[in-house]
Amino acid sequence: MNVSLTPELEKFVNDKVASGMYYSASEVIREGLRLLQEREMLKKIRIEELRKEIAVGIKQAERGQFVDGEEVFGKIKASRLPLFDRPWGRSRRTDENNGGGD
Repeated sequence: MNVSLTPELEKFVNDKVASGMYYSASEVIREGLRLLQEREMLKKIRIEELRKEIAVGIKQAERGQFVDGEEVFGKIKASRLPLFDRPWGRSRRTDENNGGGD
């Protein structure tokens, strides 16, 4: 099998071999492919977990066990302080409103 690499990737592979971390370019490529396999496997696992969580949520919603999104976001917004009431923003905002500055 022949593989064509961009000049940047070829330099990367050669640098890894030159560093002594790997004995050959083939070893670097094999490691890269193992990491790609691992990433794809983890992605599949995450997607399956997400599908299970979605299925649970759908069943809960069908039983009426849910919270209205607008209500939740309304409570979140109500609980947050306006920017000028936050300790780190008060003095600047107050100074600007009073004609002062930092």
